[in-house]
Amino acid sequence: MQSIIVTGGAGYIGSHTLVELLNKTSYHVVSVDNFSNSNPAVYEKIKSITTRPFDILNFDLCDEKQVMEQFSRIPNVTGIVHFAAFKSVPNSVKEPLAYYHNNITSLLNVLKFSEQKKVRNFIFSSSCSVYGNADELPVTENTPLKKAESPYAHTKQIGEEIIAFFCAANPDFNAVLLRYFNPVGAHVSGKIGEFPIGRPNNLVPVITQTAVGKNSLTVFGTDYDTRDGSCIRDFIHVSDIADAHVKALNYSIEGRNKTNLSLFNLGTGNGVSVLEAIKSFEKVTGKKLDYTLGKRREGDVIAVYADNTFTKTELNWSPEFSLDDMMLSAWKWQKTLDTV
Repeated sequence: MQSIIVTGGAGYIGSHTLVELLNKTSYHVVSVDNFSNSNPAVYEKIKSITTRPFDILNFDLCDEKQVMEQFSRIPNVTGIVHFAAFKSVPNSVKEPLAYYHNNITSLLNVLKFSEQKKVRNFIFSSSCSVYGNADELPVTENTPLKKAESPYAHTKQIGEEIIAFFCAANPDFNAVLLRYFNPVGAHVSGKIGEFPIGRPNNLVPVITQTAVGKNSLTVFGTDYDTRDGSCIRDFIHVSDIADAHVKALNYSIEGRNKTNLSLFNLGTGNGVSVLEAIKSFEKVTGKKLDYTLGKRREGDVIAVYADNTFTKTELNWSPEFSLDDMMLSAWKWQKTLDTV
């Protein structure tokens, strides 16, 4: 049986992708996480909503010796889905060296293993933040990358470049770069969702925590050149993103890729402002949010949303969840957390 390694498998997007892999494929799945920003309890939740067993490894991917030793024990590794990375924009501004060390070192170690053991298929978790403040919207896969607005975004730009050079040097190696936009929501079961350690930095968990009185919500910037003055993002349901990872993996393994380096945007194609997202949550839940209008936050891009035409055509993928669906699932997940 072919094995798939999922790094960062206990994380937000990684856990949802584990569910999709276990329910929709026959691969032997191995999850790797050191729980620096995740909860090991998520694995029991995954087991309750999937039909097959999977293996679990716990170590730091920045330890090259551990990567080589632990991964070498896994039989017939045919692909790696690489999520593991620090991902907070504001934290990366405060701690840039930690982000460069963790995100780049872990990537290099996983690629070294791939080269040594001739693993042919690699899916990289990238981000729309690589586009910076793009000159034109929506952005396509051919939109020129602008200056990164945060160290986090810069690590994703560097990561993509490293993979591109690696592909050029290794023509039998297939990489798929998935630039996803703003993942939100939770699994329809309500059993897994975004579980930030400490105070969340992403908008939707701040919204849901504010609704239950566990947090306060600030809209960072109301004077941007947008329709209501707040930042514009392309919110996409986490399960839609997870589904795209499975499709991208099969696309690579089945040899449907046109070149050995493929790139896809994962977004709905709809730009939604921060204030519009708040209004959607209030509408579908009936909960009125008490929020503050604040100053701009360092590292934030003004507006970005996807042109997903190429992804839909090439991967036969299309997002299924609406903004209201996303908010309702996130609210269901928050209520699940409050009853634990």
